Amino acid sequence: MDKKIYLTKEGLADLQKEYDELTKVKRPELLDRVSQARNQGDLSENAEYTAARDELNFVDGRIEEIDDLLKQATLIEDTTKSGGANAVVALGSKVTVKVGKKEELFTVVGEWEADPTNKKISHESPLGKALLGKSKGEEVEVDAPAGKVVYTVVSVK
Repeated sequence: MDKKIYLTKEGLADLQKEYDELTKVKRPELLDRVSQARNQGDLSENAEYTAARDELNFVDGRIEEIDDLLKQATLIEDTTKSGGANAVVALGSKVTVKVGKKEELFTVVGEWEADPTNKKISHESPLGKALLGKSKGEEVEVDAPAGKVVYTVVSVK
């Protein structure tokens, strides 16, 4: 994997927090559970041992995944300074768009932070790709399941 992973400051902090929680709290607790279960005797019929080992394997996999992400992470620069009449949409931008009469605010983030329910869209999503490089007043057309949708950029921060 040599693809760049783009993260906002918040996304990077959340990943670091999860990594610390897993390595300093969760993993030591699981190692203790495995050790206690192992001491209960016959491992072939020990459901607690099997469950603890499975959970430990899952946590170890997640720790490795986060470690790889953190090594490849590229911090998204704060784009708020470039806001104004000539601001263009970039990674980290907060973009207000108008669809018909409805306005919506999206934040353009890297794919690992994308969370459509919280209006965080990936720069690789159809809407994210269409918005990149656009500025206030420009229109973008995006293919949606219901057909083409036209978005007008209202503001970029």
